[in-house]
Amino acid sequence: MSSVAPNTVRAAVQTGPGAIEFRDLPRPRTGADDGLLRVEANGLCGSDLETFHGRVPMRGGYPVVPGHEPLGIIEEIGDAAAERWGVQAGDRVALEVLVPCRACRLCLSGQYMSCRNRKATHGYTPLDREPGLWGGLAEYVYLHPNAVLHKVSSALPPEIAVMYNPLGAGVRWTAHLGRVGLGDTVLILGAGQRGIMAAAAAKTAGAATVIVTGLAADAHKLALAREFGADHTIVVDEENAEDTVARVLEITDGELADVVLEMTPMAAKPLDDALRAARHGGRIVVAGLKGGTKIPLDSDLVVNKALTLVGAYGVDSRGYAEAIRILESGRFPFAKLHTHTFELADTVKALDTLAGEIPGERAVHVAVRPAG
Repeated sequence: MSSVAPNTVRAAVQTGPGAIEFRDLPRPRTGADDGLLRVEANGLCGSDLETFHGRVPMRGGYPVVPGHEPLGIIEEIGDAAAERWGVQAGDRVALEVLVPCRACRLCLSGQYMSCRNRKATHGYTPLDREPGLWGGLAEYVYLHPNAVLHKVSSALPPEIAVMYNPLGAGVRWTAHLGRVGLGDTVLILGAGQRGIMAAAAAKTAGAATVIVTGLAADAHKLALAREFGADHTIVVDEENAEDTVARVLEITDGELADVVLEMTPMAAKPLDDALRAARHGGRIVVAGLKGGTKIPLDSDLVVNKALTLVGAYGVDSRGYAEAIRILESGRFPFAKLHTHTFELADTVKALDTLAGEIPGERAVHVAVRPAG
């Protein structure tokens, strides 16, 4: 007896800051050039918290299906799309955040992340942009003809496979933007999931010394950072907190760091620490969003130390591809990084858990599994 696909898809819909409701949305119709992804897991990160609470505005407005880290199984795919993407129904794929136009000068020159004519942004495109199912916090996500996706081994557990996004950030921000090389000293300001992944990426790129900072409440994250390649960790907020710059001077015998990654959200001091902890001619990758807060910058330090500051906007295909290969290699204890899995109906609890607002829970990597 043949089964009939349901006509609706269950999705979390954000209607405003701090407000999520669950709706049954129309299942998209697909043709020769597009497809439909059954979401196995959608990872959550700090930017999800900022947009959920409204500290960072939802770019396209409300209502919207959030979730920009979807991993899943291709449920439907047209012949032209299958040939273009090199995949078929039943394949597991990771979906990139941006859906570029693929035709403008920036796209054609490989700078598709700067595309001004993008077709959609997964997790941020509003419902009124048909077919509406753009975010990963839903049972299915629409695969636009211009979507960018990557095959992922089906042997990985979904909670590990979905780490393609935070590890992709670690790879791009550390190895590609930071240009970490053999023997370098890398300072990572922030011990969240991306900070921990950056430690792994730095070691993979050949760094000799990796230093990670965190809060006293992040003791469990700092312990994980050491398992992922950190040689030293620094606690920065307790009564007898270590001075980050002084500690880096001590660890490096006065040489300071070749590369500094500033990954702390909504905090001003770490940016100043980054400037002071970088060696002459060093590189600083700025990835921590500050929610529009105006932060003073000591430009004299930038000039006198000949520093290079690089803004880290998202992850590109190269970063994702390299991250997926690292995940599939099993080189690092990724299972220890994942701490919580939630069903779609518990999306708000998942966000609160990641934010540290659930007593007794110490979250690092959190995922929602919409399709069960």
